[in-house]
Amino acid sequence: MRHLVILAGGSGTRLWPASRKDRPKQFLRLVGAETLLQATVRRARAISGGRVLVVTAQAQSPTVEIVAEPLGRNTAIAIGLAATLLAADDPEAILGVLPADQHITDEAGLAAVIGRAFAAAERADVICTVGVVPTRAETGYGYLLTGAGADPQDPGVRVVERFVEKPDAATAAAYLAGGRHLWNAGMFFARARVLLAEIERHLPTLGAALVAIGHAPDPAARAAAIDAAYRGAASVSIDHGVMEKAARVVTIPAEVGWNDVGSWAALADLAPGVGPGGGDAAGNAVVGDDVVVLDGAGNVVMSDGGVVALCGVSDLVVVRAGDAVLVLPRERAQDVKAVIAELERRGLLRYL
Repeated sequence: MRHLVILAGGSGTRLWPASRKDRPKQFLRLVGAETLLQATVRRARAISGGRVLVVTAQAQSPTVEIVAEPLGRNTAIAIGLAATLLAADDPEAILGVLPADQHITDEAGLAAVIGRAFAAAERADVICTVGVVPTRAETGYGYLLTGAGADPQDPGVRVVERFVEKPDAATAAAYLAGGRHLWNAGMFFARARVLLAEIERHLPTLGAALVAIGHAPDPAARAAAIDAAYRGAASVSIDHGVMEKAARVVTIPAEVGWNDVGSWAALADLAPGVGPGGGDAAGNAVVGDDVVVLDGAGNVVMSDGGVVALCGVSDLVVVRAGDAVLVLPRERAQDVKAVIAELERRGLLRYL
């Protein structure tokens, strides 16, 4: 049976100060009434014929119905745990993994792509990814280098020749022009046993810990095994730990209005208004009711309460959230991580 697993962990840094450690970006309402997580769960329930599991930290567990992780240890163990739990009840379970913090405008298109990805994983023991057709020379995403067709029943399925790290600007431009690279959307579809076999092959310590969880005789023993697995696990992403080394990885190119909301600059593509890149005629993207922008263009502004007013400035990110205010040039939106590091260095952990 097909099951969907939603990864909803994360420490809440790239959209600070709106996102915090106890409220990562998937719990934010950035566009409309739904949080990113609520929108992902809704889409998953409409698509899946089986279970929908949400894997997140115990600190966030009151917010959603979840499989609670005792510690944050990245995505390899989170996905491995979900696969183990599903395989315990259904040895031929097929799981699809979806990040909880992405925005999709073409939900019907995504549903169609997910159906094709499940079908590809059912027909052969492959790991099928979803690769987003790039629309710009983006340096903030990882890429998939694609090769020949891989599925006679679906000519659009292509071999993944390798996973590519985030490129510099010139390399990203070459990827865009070459037409063989897709953005890595972090969506994976595979039989649970296939995925677990790859984990055992490439991350044997984690693989052994997952076997112990699967063999636990009762819920108490399983909980203890999960706790031991997390305390003994290294923090490894599924990409680095498994996907980059796995055999028979394929991908389906997708054009579904995908946005991973990876920085405040990305909010400009989500805000309602005149189209991609702008929330009003001057290209200001605004979230919040009491925001005023005069004589400015290309700003990204968010306020969760109180008035925020900009006058005579352009291409800034200005965020007021709770007890913190962030101001930086829009072109340096990725540098929020430097602000986080400085707050940590100064011991101002209460603001994180």
